[in-house]
Amino acid sequence: MITYKKVDTTYFPQYDQIPMIVHVSAYYRIEKDNRGLGGFTLVETPVEPYIKNFCTSDDESITRWEKRWNISNWAFFMAFVGERPIGGATVATRTKEINMLSGRNDLAVLWDIRVADTYKHQGVGQALFDMAVDWSREQGLVQMKIECQNNNIPAVKFYHKQGAVLSAVDEYAYYNEPEYRHEVQLIWYLNL
Repeated sequence: MITYKKVDTTYFPQYDQIPMIVHVSAYYRIEKDNRGLGGFTLVETPVEPYIKNFCTSDDESITRWEKRWNISNWAFFMAFVGERPIGGATVATRTKEINMLSGRNDLAVLWDIRVADTYKHQGVGQALFDMAVDWSREQGLVQMKIECQNNNIPAVKFYHKQGAVLSAVDEYAYYNEPEYRHEVQLIWYLNL
């Protein structure tokens, strides 16, 4: 049986055990009409399958969050099978140092959401997302901002299904990160 709960930072070591990987077999290519003035279309384009691992080193451990920022206004949610962590979600809010918050006190950012491979497509991500949204509403926040990349088609489809609106496409967001330079940042907003 899967159980869900809001957790505190003492759960970070368990949260870190949850892999954050995406199986990529296609990406959304950006096709611009009249160099973007006429809009753009996302075209699903197959690629040779590969795995994108978001957690490749200790530098990407979530325990670094409390060392870098004041996370006292953040919320953390986890899913468990017995004692084994299988999913997690984090909401960031009211933290001046976080650029994604755009200096707004009424905005939540879905900072992280992950589900272990063997538990994907079983409603775990949906339950964690719902917990994050409900908590954000309880805090009086009016929107949730969500970032994903054009090579994470399951995430794109998931956020669209939730009612989020694709509000920004940044082809150069990762320009200074050579291994991710080919990726496009997609920013979604969900009205709460």
